[in-house]
Order: sequence, then C-alpha cells, then structure tokens
Amino acid sequence: MTESYANPDALVSTAWLADHLGDASIVVVDITKYLPNEPKDGKAEYLNARIPGARYLDIDAVADRSSDLPHMLPDPAGFAAAMEALGIANAHRIVFYDQKGMASAARGWWMMRAFGHDAASVLDGGLPKWVAEGRPTESGAPAAPAQAVFAPAFRPWLVRDRSAVLGNVATRAEQVVDARPAGRFDGTVPEPRAGLRGGHIPGSSNVPHLTLLNADATFRAAPELRAILAKAGVDGTRPVIASCGSGVTACAIAFAAHLVGHPDVAVYDGSWTEWGGHPDTPVETTTHA
Repeated sequence: MTESYANPDALVSTAWLADHLGDASIVVVDITKYLPNEPKDGKAEYLNARIPGARYLDIDAVADRSSDLPHMLPDPAGFAAAMEALGIANAHRIVFYDQKGMASAARGWWMMRAFGHDAASVLDGGLPKWVAEGRPTESGAPAAPAQAVFAPAFRPWLVRDRSAVLGNVATRAEQVVDARPAGRFDGTVPEPRAGLRGGHIPGSSNVPHLTLLNADATFRAAPELRAILAKAGVDGTRPVIASCGSGVTACAIAFAAHLVGHPDVAVYDGSWTEWGGHPDTPVETTTHA
C-alpha cells in the first residue's frame, strides 16, 4: 500500500470539492498570481471563469503596502480586514486554488497558517484539473459575501526576513531551499523582474516547485515528495527556510513538507526580489556539469 500523506486534509481533490461546494462552512478562494513576464491578470481571468462561489484574493492588495517589495505579508489587522471583506471567519475551512494548477495556491495556505488559521487546504490540480473534468464554472461579478469576523493569531516563526536569512548564511543553522527553476537558481537564466542579479543565497539547495508536481499539477505521492525533499536537505531533522522569486512558490516547499509530516517550514517573504535586488547580499551561482 502506498504511503499516505501525514496531513491529508491540507490537500483536497476536485471530486471532494465538487461534493462539498455548497457547504456553508467552506469558502473557496482563487489566489492566482501571474509573474511579471506572463501577459495575464489573475482578477480578470477570475471574472471570466471561476469555480462557482469562489472569491478572489489579490496578494498584491492583501499585503504590506508600505513595502516596495511585492505582496509582502500585511500586519494582522490588515489581514483580518481582508478576510472579513471576503466573508471569511475563523470557523470557515478555506480551499485555495489557482488558474495555473499549482503556483500560488500554497501561498494562500501559508498566509492563513501564518495568521493562526489551520483550517486551510489547497485544491489538487487547481482550476485546470477542475475544468478538464468538465466541472462547472461561473463568470461575471461575484455576489457580495456575507459579513464575517476574523481574529488573527500571528505566528512569526513561519516568516523570515532578510536579516535573519543573512545571519543564517554565516551559521547555516537552517537549510534554505529555493523553489525557482534551475536556470534562475544557477544564474544562467534572467529573472522575470528587471534589475535583479542572478544566482542564489549561499548554501541553499534547489527544488523547483514543479518537481513536486505530476504532469496534471497534482502533488506527487508522499514517498516521491519525501525523496525530493530529502535530496535537498529537507528530512525533518533540521529547520528549513523556503525561498523563491517573491515568496509565492516557496510556499509549495512549505506545503509539501507539511503534507509529508515534516516540521513547519518558514518562508523568506522577500525572497529573491529582495535578496537579488540588494547590493550587499552575497550571491552564489552554479554551473552544472
């Protein structure tokens, strides 16, 4: 028998969601974020086709607007206000999906956990799998959500900033795992954001987030995830910091680790947008033989 996930409730199937779509205790959220070099707008695509009843969370709006970095976590009060505007209360179970399959959905799961809400899940395979199976979608402006009250409980240990990561370069107390594609990690492929150096944080390992997924953007089986993570130094014996381009696909590393029962993985929220754009941070490049 294939080993099951240690935390299976974190990942829901399209069949499960179809069966529970009308449940008042469940809120479905599209949290799609396209890269700067992708000519699409997540909100516009959401209005064109979404899972019935889904709300849209714009991570550039639900963010620390005082920062010049993209979609940094807001403060607890700002996050609570955004959840209440979406009709999300503490009693709800939230199911996040994205339009690409699995690129930004795990960011929603991580944001909820960072603010103390554990009843959050990711839709396995996202909107593409839902549509491929012939399941219904809706379009147009969504109905206004019911009023809700959300009380956050911030967990600072799930977040790392530049100073913490810089200190870790010296101590190597925590394993840094980068979710960007190999070419960007190596510094051989340009970053999608202008003005950033190429390469990676010294001492980090590379797990491109797509390697965690099957061809249909569903997560790989538990033994495969364990093997991929272990090869990158994520085996549950050492604290881990996940990084990426801007703190989005890094959350897929944290999510995969959670699925297989590893201790919580922190996310470097500024990620390469901050690190690669800062003049004084050390950078390594890698050339594979």
